[in-house]
Amino acid sequence: MIFVGEQRMHNKSLPLLWFLLGYTLREPSLYFLRSMLGLSGNACSCRRCIIHLDDEDDSWFMERFNQSFHPLMSRKSSMLSDDTYRWWQWLQAEKSPSNLTIVLDRLFQLIPAEERYVDANPDRCRTCSVVGNSGNLRESRYGSYIDSSDFVIRMNQAPTQGFEKDVGYKTTHHLMYPESAIDLDNSTRLILIPFKTLDLEWIISALTTGDISKTYVPVKSRIKANKDKVLIYNPGFLKYVYDSWLEGHGRYPSTGFLSLMFAVHICDEVKVFGFGADQDGNWHHYWEDNMLRGAFRHTGVHDGDYEYNITLLLADKHKITLYRGG
Repeated sequence: MIFVGEQRMHNKSLPLLWFLLGYTLREPSLYFLRSMLGLSGNACSCRRCIIHLDDEDDSWFMERFNQSFHPLMSRKSSMLSDDTYRWWQWLQAEKSPSNLTIVLDRLFQLIPAEERYVDANPDRCRTCSVVGNSGNLRESRYGSYIDSSDFVIRMNQAPTQGFEKDVGYKTTHHLMYPESAIDLDNSTRLILIPFKTLDLEWIISALTTGDISKTYVPVKSRIKANKDKVLIYNPGFLKYVYDSWLEGHGRYPSTGFLSLMFAVHICDEVKVFGFGADQDGNWHHYWEDNMLRGAFRHTGVHDGDYEYNITLLLADKHKITLYRGG
């Protein structure tokens, strides 16, 4: 039996309790049921979890957070609604796209097709470092602290060689799209962010024949990556991030914000580095010597200010820990 208002419960009630908890976490409109059940404490075994049942700020977070959207595509979760498909194809205005079902079938014959990171439970503590590319990482000495996380998530070019003391050397997941692709070592998981069907065809080609060398600009025709560790960012999840978290600001989310949302949905404790301007207000990459103000703040398709404000709000509500440089 469950004692309402207490944390004691009969062991046989645990499966039902965690079913109800999982359901309410997936359905923000049912958030109030957790209070009715008298649940309290963390939903993971970390010192501070993203899902914290006693947190008075949860209402803002839970209105946006929805675990029913999977960050990654799998054979099981590869279907897109008509609305999502039309929105996704509109992002980069692809003309005469290939049949998505056929492309995905080819893709999942080449890369893993099973679901990943759906193992959330109260005994898990998965720590993650999301490492952006801001110049505020320079002289930060964050390297060893970044590498102490279970997952270290980087994006786009993000070199580590020569910058280890500030950005670390470990990379478990690297998010990119065809136009920002770089070679990876054999142990790193490549997460492709596709903005069109051609991007999915590109990753097939880049891992096999090398036939595709141009999207809307020239791209790498081949890429060094372990095909058994390639994962695909779900366009349905991308639209969820755009609708629920950015509320339609910009044309679509930046790689940095998509990386952050990926971590928030698969990790229990998230540390964030290399986001925002440096202490002098400059926006530039940590590997660049040229400190052009606003170098990557306004790209025309992303609303950098709005994204950063949401990042700050997540930090203010203790959902993430944001490190702003040395």
